Amino acid sequence: MKATVYVRLKQEVLDPQGDAVKRALGSLGIEGVKGVRVGKLIEIELDPAASAAPDLEARIARMADEMLANTVIEDYEVKLG
Repeated sequence: MKATVYVRLKQEVLDPQGDAVKRALGSLGIEGVKGVRVGKLIEIELDPAASAAPDLEARIARMADEMLANTVIEDYEVKLG
């Protein structure tokens, strides 16, 4: 089984990387882009024994809280499957 964690900057946090991508798109002639936010996608491959744990989603959320995301400035979303 695979778990996917999407990490994004909170809406109220400025995203200089997203702004740079938006400017680059404009310089390539791609118009109409109102805004860009850059984040991370983390895929975690789980062995079958770990996948069967009843608290799997809570364990993945703990990983995200403690290591994968900086929860002061980032939000995350966990998807299983």
